[in-house]
Amino acid sequence: MPDSMDRIAQEYLLLQMTIGEKEPGYIDAYFGPDPIAEQAKAEAEGQSLPLLEARVAALKARASEFADDGVKGDSMEERRARFMVAQLTAARTRLRMLRGETLSFVEEAKGLFGVDVELIDLATLDPVLAEVDQLVPGEGPLWQRLDNFYSRFNIPTDKLQPVMDAAIAECKRRTFEHIEMPDNESFTLAFVTEKPWSGYNYYQGNYRSKIEINTDLPIRLNRAVDLGCHEGYPGHHAYNALLEKNLGVDRGWLEFSVYPLYSPQSLIAEGSANYGIELAFPGNEQLVFEKEVLAPLAGLPTDQLETYARLRKATRALGPARYTITSQYLGGEIEAEEAKELLQKYQLVSPERAAQSLKFTDTYRSYVINYGLGRDMVRASIEKAGPSQDARWDRMEKLLSEPTLPGDL
Repeated sequence: MPDSMDRIAQEYLLLQMTIGEKEPGYIDAYFGPDPIAEQAKAEAEGQSLPLLEARVAALKARASEFADDGVKGDSMEERRARFMVAQLTAARTRLRMLRGETLSFVEEAKGLFGVDVELIDLATLDPVLAEVDQLVPGEGPLWQRLDNFYSRFNIPTDKLQPVMDAAIAECKRRTFEHIEMPDNESFTLAFVTEKPWSGYNYYQGNYRSKIEINTDLPIRLNRAVDLGCHEGYPGHHAYNALLEKNLGVDRGWLEFSVYPLYSPQSLIAEGSANYGIELAFPGNEQLVFEKEVLAPLAGLPTDQLETYARLRKATRALGPARYTITSQYLGGEIEAEEAKELLQKYQLVSPERAAQSLKFTDTYRSYVINYGLGRDMVRASIEKAGPSQDARWDRMEKLLSEPTLPGDL
């Protein structure tokens, strides 16, 4: 019987789920056939890491037969094959890591997420720190002055639910104006503690998500819109639902019922979720919404929201510092305490937030590049459509609904 992508997809699903049995958290979402998940669980004990790596290599070679050498814009079938090849490259990289192979931060990011990361000299960001310093003059470390200013916009605990509900509803309304979502899509929202992340979307399949928000640290006003868009619309919930509908249900591509976390798919997921904030709230529209709706709902002052917005915009330029600090920390060049100090200086965060950031690094390692670099790559791709918001939303919908890789951006 001749080989086919559908046959490869069946084996791909079983293989990814088997790897997931070896590493908790490797599978971010699965909503495929139950028998495949059960088979993976039953067979995992007899599958060594070298054997799994050999299976990945063999399946990748088969999928490569259905992909050309990569002319962008080729047929969906060829893009499907290239997507699977890239996902299997990541799976093999992760298995190498699980076997104890040491990769540099840059090698790891390339192998898992399919992108080249440029590490900067931290000192090049000192002019950004000087700019922020002008916005929050006073005594004491800059991170502390900034943290004190930001703290006036901490959402009171008893207001979190209504503020988050209002933010997500607005993110959804704006997304639905441009993207047609499945009729029965839905999500649940829960507040949790003791997590290394600030928010997480657990996609359940059948167009449903469970969104969790971490309350270990105070949640600031802007995070309501950020999390509403990122975890919900047009972020993770919309992305997963559109992939399931357009590729899983409509095309019958079984491989899109599994989402391995350490894969190029994550750069697309995190990058589009972060750019989705800008797309849904262009210009100063987030500031206007916070001033007119969220701040009054939270019982917070509105008189300095413009400065708050300017500070957020200025500090965003500090994002690449985290890649350099993470690289140095994971590579053993600096210890945890020095990493925290550098995070405080170049991310302008409190000791508590620096510790949470390092906890994320300990758990997810080079995954951090997906947020900032992914956003920048998605933004550049979407905005090639021109200044029209409608054109940008159309391009975003295609990105979220097709087998998109970082190289396609």
